[in-house]
Amino acid sequence: MHRRRILQGAAVTAAAALIPASARAAAATAGDTDYPSAHWVPASTSNCTASTRPSEYPVEYVVIHVTQETFSDAVAIFQNPAKRVSAHYVVRSADGYIDQCVREEDIAWHAGNWDYNTRSIGIEHEGYVDQPEYFTDALYEKSALLTASVCDRYGIPKDRAHILGHVEVPGADHTDPGPHWDWVRYIRLVNLLGTG
Repeated sequence: MHRRRILQGAAVTAAAALIPASARAAAATAGDTDYPSAHWVPASTSNCTASTRPSEYPVEYVVIHVTQETFSDAVAIFQNPAKRVSAHYVVRSADGYIDQCVREEDIAWHAGNWDYNTRSIGIEHEGYVDQPEYFTDALYEKSALLTASVCDRYGIPKDRAHILGHVEVPGADHTDPGPHWDWVRYIRLVNLLGTG
């Protein structure tokens, strides 16, 4: 009987490995996010690439974005299969609430550079580059906690060489997070709030 249970468990594990990452992502629940404080609101599987990171690609960067949209509009864009864009996370301005839209093992289409997409976690922040009032204390603090967690889990150094603005991605045609993003404050928070 014990041997049968072991074999059944092995069969279930093997079968789970055959399920595409995009299907696993679609089946995830709010309690099944990569970051415990996030809420699962999946992007369309047409807007990301299934992967097995970090085994397929190393995760070496965090890319910081600003949505140029409201929080709800940004999430809706990621759910629209015609848009061809996504990010792993979206952080709300007012309270730092976080939606996870793409599993970290999968590749979000956020950086405008395939190489950087494969090796980074993309975090969108509700707001507009020319409206600094969107960059609230709650947004900075909750985002920094998220970035610290990502860095701790993947061994990413918590510095400006590895935590990048979208504007710094080679070939990027975006300007976010823009001149009002307080990098000194953000990197300090990431380092203060991290565990590693």
